Amino acid sequence: MCLLYPAMDWCPIQVEENSENEEEDEPKVCQVCGDRATGYHFNAMTCEGCKGFFRRAMKRPVNFSCPFRGVCIITKNNRRQCQACRLQKCRSIGMLKELIMSDEELGQRRRLLERRRKRAEPVILSTQQEAVIQELLNAQKKTFDISFVHFTHFRPIDRTLAPMQQYRQTCQETTTNTWPSDIQEASLPCSSSSSPCSSSSQEVKPEDSCGKDRAFTTLPHIADLSTYMIQQIISFAKMLSSFKELSIEDQISLLKGATFELCQIRFNMLFNESSGMWECGPLTYCMDDAARAGFQPHLLDPLMKFHYTLRRLHLDDSEYVLMQAIALFSPDRPGVTDSKTIDQLQEMLALTLKTYIESKRTSPKKHLLYPKIMGCLTEMRSMNEEYTKQVLQIQDIQPEVPPLMLEVFSKIT
Repeated sequence: MCLLYPAMDWCPIQVEENSENEEEDEPKVCQVCGDRATGYHFNAMTCEGCKGFFRRAMKRPVNFSCPFRGVCIITKNNRRQCQACRLQKCRSIGMLKELIMSDEELGQRRRLLERRRKRAEPVILSTQQEAVIQELLNAQKKTFDISFVHFTHFRPIDRTLAPMQQYRQTCQETTTNTWPSDIQEASLPCSSSSSPCSSSSQEVKPEDSCGKDRAFTTLPHIADLSTYMIQQIISFAKMLSSFKELSIEDQISLLKGATFELCQIRFNMLFNESSGMWECGPLTYCMDDAARAGFQPHLLDPLMKFHYTLRRLHLDDSEYVLMQAIALFSPDRPGVTDSKTIDQLQEMLALTLKTYIESKRTSPKKHLLYPKIMGCLTEMRSMNEEYTKQVLQIQDIQPEVPPLMLEVFSKIT
């Protein structure tokens, strides 16, 4: 009962609302034939049939003629019998030829609607994509000693010599001129004497730190560490069903081409962006250690920047492992023969990564993550060749590079 009209069980407001609802629920009638209308088409309320008839008649002009003096009454049942009077009725109710879209415009509209429909639908991983990610995660778990508890047989690291003065100076200039301020502050954590990577207080004369007589003091340990990582990466690849299906020649080519990149992706999972250090369980490394091993600034500078860039994307384990797989299955590696199959595998992995990001991430900027990851992969490709060149140069100066490293980083003939 209405509170304003206690003697009545209805209100004027309710009557008005009910009448509006009745008008909305009332079926709309086609102004051409009287059939049920689906909305306004070309400026008039019509059914789908009359809409389609008017479009066809305007696109393929034909001189219709009425056998009954042009006075036919068009209904739902006879609308097909006299096209001339049906077209005349369409025009008389205000249907306009100018509002008909061309075939090209219709195609664009359909594609736009399809894109909107796909965006509205939740993105989910397919069963195949989930299986691929799970296989990669299982292989990673079994082949990546992330706490380095099994890295026990290695030569001790010798930090008694300071790294090359040239490296320190170049790195300082690079961070000051081109890197963001927060990276500048953390880029050289090993410069202080309190750092675990710092050298002893003994000064090293410039003439002692250059030329073939210079000893790369950390090279034996870095070589053992690299060998340990390479062995794990080989085991990782051999656990992947798609990799095992390739020929032995292509397996070797892919591993030789991607080992450096997979090593860096795995090392990035251990990188502390606050300190600029790699925390490998009980062991801690900094870029000075690589400099002491003989690597030069034109590799170390972009490599340091790469680790900051990638780490700040805050990838999860699935994204890291998909990134490794995309790097591994690169069809343009030297010596690859079945590039078509490998290209299809890489495309499938890239699509899986993109779908994973879209389905799992919630940030409004998540659409930027995939191109940033691909950009990091491109950066590593540019450093890969320089790394190989420097490894071989170090071997010429101080032949302590282990056979596995030489085999992996030697060029395919």
